[in-house]
Amino acid sequence: MAKKFWINRQIRVPEVVVIDEQEQNLGVMPTQQAIELAESKDLDLIEVAPLAQPPVCKIMHYGKFQYQQSRNQPKPKKVETKGLRLSFKIGQHDLEVRQKQTEKFFSQGHKVKIDLRLKGREKAFQDRAKEVMEQFLNGLKSYKIDTPLKQMGGTLSVIISKK
Repeated sequence: MAKKFWINRQIRVPEVVVIDEQEQNLGVMPTQQAIELAESKDLDLIEVAPLAQPPVCKIMHYGKFQYQQSRNQPKPKKVETKGLRLSFKIGQHDLEVRQKQTEKFFSQGHKVKIDLRLKGREKAFQDRAKEVMEQFLNGLKSYKIDTPLKQMGGTLSVIISKK
C-alpha cells in the first residue's frame, strides 16, 4: 500500500525515483528533495513501488490515488442461489433437463435450491418423493450438499453447490 511521505518523515531510503503529475520521469533524486518538490506543488509524494530499487514515488493528490486504487480492486463475485422445482410425477427426460440446468448453474458459480412440492394425496407418499429427489441427485456429476434434505409442510428441499 502506498504511503504519504510528508506524514512519515522517517524515511529509510536516501534516494527515490520520482514521477511528476504529468507522468514525466524526473529521475533519481534525494528523498528530502522529492518531498520538498511535492510540497512546493501543493501535492503529495506517494510511494507506488516500494520494492523497486530505488523505490518509485509519484507526485499527485493522495485522494486521487486512493480513488484509483479502489477502482482497480476486483469486486467480489456474488454467489446467487438459483431455484429448481421438481414435481412428484416428473418424467425421466424432464429430470435430465433439470440436471443439465443444475450443471449450468454450477458452471456459473451459483448454488442451487431444489424443491419438490407435494399436492393433495401426494403428501401421503413422501417415501416416493424422497426417491425422486435421490434419483435427481444421483444423476448429477459432482456436488456437495450445503443444506440437507428437509421437509417443510408439503415441500421437500435441499441446497447443493459444486464440489
